[in-house]
Amino acid sequence: MISAALYDTKPYDREYFQNALFREKIDWQFHEFRLSASTAATATGMDAVCIFVNDCLDRTCITQLSKAGVKLIALRCAGYNNVDLKAAKEFGFTIVRVPAYSPHAVAEHSVGLLLTLNRHIHRAYNRVREHNFSLTGLIGFDLAGKTVGIVGTGKIGRIAAKIYRGFDCRVIAHDISPCHDWAAQQGIEYTSLSGLLNESDIISLHLPLNSETYHLLCRETFKQMKQGVYLVNTSRGGLIDTTGLLEALKADCIGGVALDVYEREGGIFFEDHSGHILQDDELNLLLAYPNVLMTSHQAFLTHEALSEIARITTENIIRLQANQPYIDETVL
Repeated sequence: MISAALYDTKPYDREYFQNALFREKIDWQFHEFRLSASTAATATGMDAVCIFVNDCLDRTCITQLSKAGVKLIALRCAGYNNVDLKAAKEFGFTIVRVPAYSPHAVAEHSVGLLLTLNRHIHRAYNRVREHNFSLTGLIGFDLAGKTVGIVGTGKIGRIAAKIYRGFDCRVIAHDISPCHDWAAQQGIEYTSLSGLLNESDIISLHLPLNSETYHLLCRETFKQMKQGVYLVNTSRGGLIDTTGLLEALKADCIGGVALDVYEREGGIFFEDHSGHILQDDELNLLLAYPNVLMTSHQAFLTHEALSEIARITTENIIRLQANQPYIDETVL
């Protein structure tokens, strides 16, 4: 039987992996703590490790995994900015991921965040529960007729763009590898990043995090945006420079910000910190703004997505044991 250690797991991870097809062929070890250099020794004797977005596989950790005899690194997510790919290659590791567990889940959550923020649904919900039925301060705006800028037109970005087209929005897009045929079919215009920033009433980010996209939105790019623009980010927190964002919010340049990710979310997101004071001053400031809405990296959290994550990851681990090729498009 092949062995695999899952790190940074929650009850829903255990539920879906324990119910995945071929689960009986894998000896699972579920860990609530994250995988890092300081915890890598727990992988000793494991054939595979399975990690999530806030595990840290730097060179030191990968060196220890190699000494521990691990053969496969499986990411139960699409992003891989937390893995030192160069070091992994040097040590001969195969790395697999789940490139498209449910693009609909993430795209739908991003639009849901915007609707909630714009129409003040979260504030209205709290008011009504306290029997306050006043509508003062709850004015939003129609999406119809607004210009939405989609930055990144991969699977998730395309679905988000299509949803906004359904609201009768004008949708413009920017991508380093534009798909003009798709854009023409959907009535979407590609433009430069500066053009998108200048024209958009709403900007939605759908990009991986790498050296070229890190702090894509920063002091300089915030200055190029329309007064009162709304920003949505369900991709990676590092796409936005938090310090610059706070300055733009304080200067009243931004109408609203909807975030499912935060650049220093590791050690904060996925955990209950309600019993003590957060030590991250910038996060505390963000949460204090009435025009900022944040969820804790839950865009992926649907039945369909969790099922697909467990299915693809489990099957790839089984293929390691059977010495078969991994699922198409999952190998980095």
